[in-house]
Parts: sequence; structure tokens; C-alpha cells
Amino acid sequence: MNTSKHHSSTETLVIGAILTALVVILQYMGQFIRLGMFSISLVLIPIVIGAAVCGPKISTWLGFVFGVVVLYTDAAAFMAISIPGTVITVLAKGIVCGLTAGIVYRLIAKKNRYLATIVAAIACPIANTGVFLLGCVFFFLDTIREWGISLGFENVIAYMFLGLVGGNFLVEMASNILLSPIVVRVLHIIRKA
Repeated sequence: MNTSKHHSSTETLVIGAILTALVVILQYMGQFIRLGMFSISLVLIPIVIGAAVCGPKISTWLGFVFGVVVLYTDAAAFMAISIPGTVITVLAKGIVCGLTAGIVYRLIAKKNRYLATIVAAIACPIANTGVFLLGCVFFFLDTIREWGISLGFENVIAYMFLGLVGGNFLVEMASNILLSPIVVRVLHIIRKA
């Protein structure tokens, strides 16, 4: 293995480890930032950063770590309904959002890294929320329908989009679009120095 390739893989592992710790810390701290029944997922920012700086393998790993931490911090309401459904949904949404960010970034970065970061920052929360909603339909629909009715929503789909995930999704998307490109740009500048 030549020296530059070894340095690059070591650097990727170090950055990946730092981002892993950041995912864990942000998810634990995010428990205190709530909009509705869920915490805001600020961890999507380091997942996008991992996608841009380290690639899809690291961003997928970060998504998996995100899912594991969510199982311990923010999944109690769903665990009470279905443990297997919760584990599948939460791990899948984390893994898919990390993988999606990594693939999207890699495809677009060949043309423009800044645009790639923005599109990955958009794709990551869409994948996260989309897989969560699919999990809700497959594993928790009857309970979610009851939650919606108790809050005045006659239509379960309206409740899922407006009451269950709407506000969180918008905050996650906005924070991701604003912060991810800035951090990635700074890291690229530091790496060149």
C-alpha cells in the first residue's frame, strides 16, 4: 500500500470515528429538542458530511449508528406496539438515509461537489422520513390511525404527514440544507491545506 493511499484510508477512518461520536452525541442531545412526539434528527448533518467527505460506506455506517441510538433514545412509543416492526423501521430508515446521501453525493460530485452536498442534504431527510412513513404503514397503521383520531384527524394519511412528521421533517431539512454544505466546504478547505 502506498503512503498516500494509507494516509487517505487512515484519515477516512479517523473522520468516520469522529462523525460516529458526533451522531451518538447529537442523537442523545436531540432528545431535548422536540417537535411533536419525536426529537429533531440533527444527526442527519454528520451523515451528509460523512457522505461528502468519506463516501457511502461511512455514511451508511453513520446511518446505522443513528438507527441504533434511536432505538435506545426515541422509540419507546413504537416498541410498545411492535418490537420487530420498530427495530426494522428504525434501522432501515437510518441505513437508507446514510446510503442515499452517500450515493447521491458520489453521483453528483463528479460535476459539482457543492451541488452534490446540497442534493445529499435534501435526499437524506427525505429517505429518513420516507422509510419511517413506510414502516408506519406496514407495522403501526392501526395505532397511528387511533393517534390521529384522538388529535382530530379523520384521515390517517393527513395525520401522518401533518401531525406525525411534518414539522420535524421541515426543521431537519432546513438545518441539513443550511449546515451540511458549510461544514463540508470548510472540511474540504482544511484537507487541502
